[in-house]
Amino acid sequence: MLERVMTQPDNYEPYLISQAIKFGNLLFVSGQAGAADDGKIVAGGFRAQGEQAFVNLRRALEAGGSGLTDVIKVTIFVTDMGNFKDVVELRRQFFTAPYSADTIAEIKALYDPAAMIEIEAIAAIRPHAGS
Repeated sequence: MLERVMTQPDNYEPYLISQAIKFGNLLFVSGQAGAADDGKIVAGGFRAQGEQAFVNLRRALEAGGSGLTDVIKVTIFVTDMGNFKDVVELRRQFFTAPYSADTIAEIKALYDPAAMIEIEAIAAIRPHAGS
């Protein structure tokens, strides 16, 4: 059975997109960009957007009963592969060993012309202690 995961705020609702979907012990998180709670892309360039995207990813993971340490596979889309070193630094900042499987791809554009990074993930949902 599929279960929809919602966050607050949920900037995806108007577009008929779930923040994430639970299926068994897996969580499939939709692409998270560098958008603030108001839905607008944050200022400050690639690094600021990347940090916000990871914060948004963490929020979606936690809403689904998972977390950054439970990410199995991550796909990171960037509009300029020249930011690859920053992507590695962001991964170092937000992930810990053992590191997830990863795909990093340069694409022409994202949903908002100002967006430079989007991150989607598949994560495990771990049973809570005492459950």
